[in-house]
Formats: sequence, C-alpha cells, structure tokens
Amino acid sequence: MTADDGFERALETVLRDLRAQCSVRPDVREPEDDYPGLMLYAPDGSGQGVYGVGIAEVADGVQDWAVEALWAEGESAVWPECPAHPDSHPLSATLVEGVAVWVCPKEGEVPVCPIGELPPRDSNG
Repeated sequence: MTADDGFERALETVLRDLRAQCSVRPDVREPEDDYPGLMLYAPDGSGQGVYGVGIAEVADGVQDWAVEALWAEGESAVWPECPAHPDSHPLSATLVEGVAVWVCPKEGEVPVCPIGELPPRDSNG
C-alpha cells in the first residue's frame, strides 16, 4: 500500500519546515511492506515510518525522526527550536482554530507560525 495524496501533501508541508531549520535531511522512501505511510531514513541509515491523517499529526512524526537523526549526528536534538526560548525546547505541533501550527509548549496555545511556514534558520545564530 502506498501513501495517499493527502498524506503526501501534509508531509511536504512539514518537510518545508525541516528544510528551513534543520541540518539533517531525510531520504523519503516507500515502505517495503504494507505500512500506509512513508519511511524517512537518516544519514546513518536508520529509518522511521511516518504517517498521519493531518498536518499536525504528520509533523509529530517528522519531529520524532528529526530529533533522533540530529542526536545521531551529534547535533542539538531540538527541532524546531522555540524562538522565544532558544537552546531550551522544541515547538509542538497542534491545531488552533482548525489550523495546524507550531506552538511554544511553555506559552500554551499561542501559535508561533503555521506548520510549513517556519522562516529559514539564521545562519549567524
């Protein structure tokens, strides 16, 4: 079974944020079995399945993958980094008024930005 179009669109939305602010890029592949999602492979060859029915759910899976991949590369395992609390904790994916957004878990349900719209990471910071 392959991933459906809605899932693939959700994954591409989340991958925009990954490309904007994460140094590790996944090798996205179809699974070898009947898993309904896609597989994300890290540079070290480890893989993780990702699936979800909405953007926030897919973002949770990609975030789990990114944290593990960053840790394996010896980098800070925080993605996406909270802009209000640098070097502290990642943002959380959730729905606010029907929109998939990244929020600071310390600030409650106040959106930082819609998922898929993280600005590029400052290369000087």
